[in-house]
Amino acid sequence: MNDKINTAGEQLNNPLHGIRLQEILEQLVEKYGWEKLGLKININCFKNDPSIKSSLTFLRKTPWARDKVEQLYLRMIHK
Repeated sequence: MNDKINTAGEQLNNPLHGIRLQEILEQLVEKYGWEKLGLKININCFKNDPSIKSSLTFLRKTPWARDKVEQLYLRMIHK
């Protein structure tokens, strides 16, 4: 990673530093809802009986899906 780390061990260039995956997911669901989120990111955990708990389980085990969620979150907060 190219993120710089200060003397306190904090990542200076990482906009996601200090934000938990659960917080990201909750904000995305609040803004888009499960149905629209499932259209934006085509993964089954957003389409079939979605919940925060099941989605977190899947996202923590699936780096490519987590990356898509984080990228959508970054686009959302920069609008």
